[in-house]
Amino acid sequence: MPIILGVDPGSRITGYGIIRVDGRQTEYLDSGCIRVGQKPMAERLQTIFQSLALLIGEYRPEEFAIEQVFMARNPDSALKLGQARGAAIVSAANSGLAVHEYSARQVKQAVVGTGGADKSQVQHMVQALLGLSRKPQEDAADALAIALCHAHMNQSTLKLAGVGGKVRGGRVRRQ
Repeated sequence: MPIILGVDPGSRITGYGIIRVDGRQTEYLDSGCIRVGQKPMAERLQTIFQSLALLIGEYRPEEFAIEQVFMARNPDSALKLGQARGAAIVSAANSGLAVHEYSARQVKQAVVGTGGADKSQVQHMVQALLGLSRKPQEDAADALAIALCHAHMNQSTLKLAGVGGKVRGGRVRRQ
């Protein structure tokens, strides 16, 4: 039953989502936002790093998934986003977790079914897929979507590998 920590990095708000996957069953564990506000950049990065380290220590995830950087129109924003991603990735790597990266399009495709989905559609589908009583905050929903995307990709990889069988003509033959 792997626990997956999904992270939606941001220089002011970093979303996180934690799920447990058991076969086809997915269980919501926790989600939220690391809010760093207007602090100097070095302090923001330290807060992201330390907050994720605390979450990793508490939940002991086996998997870590993060959204890939996208090219923003503003180069300064892209650099800050990259630094926030770096702090999150180092926090995971320091804990011995492999880092899995997914594009925003991949995440939306896996959760909503279309790579062009908007944030409200992602929130709605995360709520539905995890059986939540209310929609999570946008950044937390994005992080949960990243974790769900990783879970989906892992299941797809296992299917392609045949998990104990051989793949022939697009079908798995059990041995």
